[in-house]
Amino acid sequence: MNDTLSMRVQRYLRDHNVATVATNGSGGPWAAAVFYASDGYTLYFLSSPTSRHCLDLAQTARVAVTIQEDYSDWLEIKGVQIEGIATEISGAEEEKARKLYGRKFPLVGLLAQAPAAIVEAMAKVRWYKVVPHRCFFIDNSLGLGHRDEVDVGIDAE
Repeated sequence: MNDTLSMRVQRYLRDHNVATVATNGSGGPWAAAVFYASDGYTLYFLSSPTSRHCLDLAQTARVAVTIQEDYSDWLEIKGVQIEGIATEISGAEEEKARKLYGRKFPLVGLLAQAPAAIVEAMAKVRWYKVVPHRCFFIDNSLGLGHRDEVDVGIDAE
């Protein structure tokens, strides 16, 4: 079951684009939607370092993340819930994130051909990764409220 569950979750992460990242900083809890690319269970996203969620991450790296569609039928709900650590990345990790992100979002991968507004925005962002410590897959098609924990291979700190 774990191998099948693991494959389903990683496919779900690959097939979706937007994650909601929940942070907690001096202003209290906050949630922001970000486009992401994944490598296994690790998520990579870019954002302005002056955004509220990134300012929060500079204070406290612990995050919660959700990825789901906008379902109208409760029995169709599927999604991923993650508890983890989000950090700003640079160097080789940033290069890896840029390549993954560019494959998923070609506009970002082909900046030389992107509209000026995108190029300008990309010059102002920083890259981040979320490493999950716990991950759950929600699948109401298996029963209302059905939730399985996925072994991400990392012990929570």
